[in-house]
Amino acid sequence: MNELRRDHGTELGDYLIGDSHEILSKKLKDDLEGKVQLILTSPPFPLNNKKSYGNLQGEEYLDWVREMAPVWSRLLTDDGSIVIELGNAWEPGRPIQSLLPLQALMSLVQHPDANLRLCQQFVCYNPSRLPSPANWVTINRIRVTDSYTNVWWLSKSDYPKADNRRILRPYSKSMQKLHERGSYNHGKRSSEHHIGETSFLTDNGGSIAHNFLEVEQLDERREVRLPNALSMANTSSNDYFLRTCREQDITAHPARMQVGLAEMFIQFLTDENDLVVDPFGGSNTTGFAAEKNKRRWISIEMQEKYAEQSRIRLGDPVVSEKIRA
Repeated sequence: MNELRRDHGTELGDYLIGDSHEILSKKLKDDLEGKVQLILTSPPFPLNNKKSYGNLQGEEYLDWVREMAPVWSRLLTDDGSIVIELGNAWEPGRPIQSLLPLQALMSLVQHPDANLRLCQQFVCYNPSRLPSPANWVTINRIRVTDSYTNVWWLSKSDYPKADNRRILRPYSKSMQKLHERGSYNHGKRSSEHHIGETSFLTDNGGSIAHNFLEVEQLDERREVRLPNALSMANTSSNDYFLRTCREQDITAHPARMQVGLAEMFIQFLTDENDLVVDPFGGSNTTGFAAEKNKRRWISIEMQEKYAEQSRIRLGDPVVSEKIRA
């Protein structure tokens, strides 16, 4: 068996080069089995056209996803989670959506040797995405822009480690005024719910996050209230990463997960020093978010050219650890 190809890392994590299935099912199987708290990843989507970061189509893609299920499941702690971002796909040459992303999800959850279940679905809306699929949206004008991805939260247990108090949204202005006033219209509603006299008076530090995530503000007339991790992380971290890529004449990975999205799930589903693994590391958004939140991490990437982008992320001043060769 070949030695692991470790490109770089920090005190908390390692960025490895190679095939994640081989590494996780063979090379690191004994070291990691039952020890991973969170697998957080955005694998290549089943796109119709080949991309520079690699992607498969059809049954080949489905088989590829299916074989991951038991491998990933064995790595998880008993209360560990898998968070996987899957974008939409379209049938080649046809203005209809492919069922492959949904089939991929089902193949993970229904694999007989994986014992996984779906905890919750999240929708990540990004109004800045380019109009696609271009042939049907901008040329023939018979479809609308595909502007969101699904993020699926899976686990081996009905009760994986999770605490939504870590990802609270800021209170709305009306709720802030309610707390200041100390009273509201309580009593029975037309829905037959009974609202207690003090039910909404406790200040819990914020409101519970929604599973609809606006990467950018959806309505500029309405104050956006994202979980703190998502609303704060995307701007500064992406600014540093993209600015440095431009300065070094590097084309940034075209399918990056949002930094805030990774940070939100890391805060939600893990504790400090827990182990987070990303089998499709790319520019290492997951490793950066884990490093920032003092979690141990392993990112695996097939294409060595993206390792330099990981080094850029880990050079961000908000991360204090020095990169080790």
